[in-house]
Amino acid sequence: MRPAFLHPFASTTRESFIRIVRGEGALLWDSDGNELIDGMASLWYCAIGHGRREMADAVHAQMTTLETYSCFDPFTNGPAEELAERLVALSPLEGARVFFTDSGSESVDTAMKLARLAHVQAGHPERTLIISRTRGYHGTNYGGTSAQGIAPNKAGYGPLVGDVVQVPSDDIEALATLMKERSAEIAAVITEPLQGAGGVFPPTENYLQGLRRLCDQHRAYLIFDEVITGFGRLGSWFAAQHYGVTPDFLGFAKAVTSGYQPLGGVFVGRAPLEALEADPTFFLRHGYTYSGHASVCVAGLKNVEIIEREGLLQRATHVGARLGAGLQALAADGIIDHARGDGAVWAAGLKPDQNAMAIRDHMLKNGAIVRALNTDTNTFCPPLVITDDQLDRLLDIFATAATR
Repeated sequence: MRPAFLHPFASTTRESFIRIVRGEGALLWDSDGNELIDGMASLWYCAIGHGRREMADAVHAQMTTLETYSCFDPFTNGPAEELAERLVALSPLEGARVFFTDSGSESVDTAMKLARLAHVQAGHPERTLIISRTRGYHGTNYGGTSAQGIAPNKAGYGPLVGDVVQVPSDDIEALATLMKERSAEIAAVITEPLQGAGGVFPPTENYLQGLRRLCDQHRAYLIFDEVITGFGRLGSWFAAQHYGVTPDFLGFAKAVTSGYQPLGGVFVGRAPLEALEADPTFFLRHGYTYSGHASVCVAGLKNVEIIEREGLLQRATHVGARLGAGLQALAADGIIDHARGDGAVWAAGLKPDQNAMAIRDHMLKNGAIVRALNTDTNTFCPPLVITDDQLDRLLDIFATAATR
């Protein structure tokens, strides 16, 4: 009989998994007592490291006062309001508002829905087309699945959300052509500024600036999916600041709480807000049971405090430089084909005779975790608190695995 737990992104018949039982900083321990260097911040999210007592204490204090209460009309709570104000102050979207979700997948779906809705409120219900890029990963709800640029993640789920199309990832001319052909129909373009789960692909030079110009030209909204890049991963609070391009919507999740509680959200910028706020009788019929969950928002507040107090944005720049230099040295030595990345998120592009899954499994046996994407890529996204010694050991273990 199979285990009761049906695991996400795993074989439906696998019965044996590595049970992680404890974490501290960038280190983890499994149920057999083996120590592992976390080279992936769990799943791109644990920026402040594992096992932080002050996070648990902050959430505990809120839970023993009021765990949460619905934020549907007419209710609210202090932590949700405080976190929203705090995040807007950090964001690149001047005058934005925050809509809270529970996950990155919900954040993507929310941004897509609100983009279409804002056009309706502005008197343009015909603007429903949403354009995404190949290689893009936008979560696994139906909206995000429809916007996926990773074909296997879309297979088998039947009809997806209509009026959602993809263009080649780095081909600005293909996008310009499509937008010209369907200019009056476009609601939004959605993109990860740096494509993450599709293999870690930074934007080509001036690509994001080109997206902004095209969206302005065709009166479409620009949505940044910053579920991976938000909250310090590239050395600034958001990739929008790192690359100098401001979107109309910015979705976030993951490192907003470093995974200590499930939280996501969307910054809604002034252009769509003007449409959504224009009619004083308009009632927003969108939300989740736990939107603005008080205890979860406390985790967000404490996480942001820790990132600021410990200088983790600056640390991300250091970690990324050391990680990138190490991988580029391996490429120069012919151990891997190439390295690609930005900030503190990198990928090793493998040679044809190497296998990412085999490298991952060998590393697990030798005390380190990376992620395998397809057969040709291993990804690195360590907690920003990782020490230089731990980072060097992570690279050494990877180099040994890659040369087997």
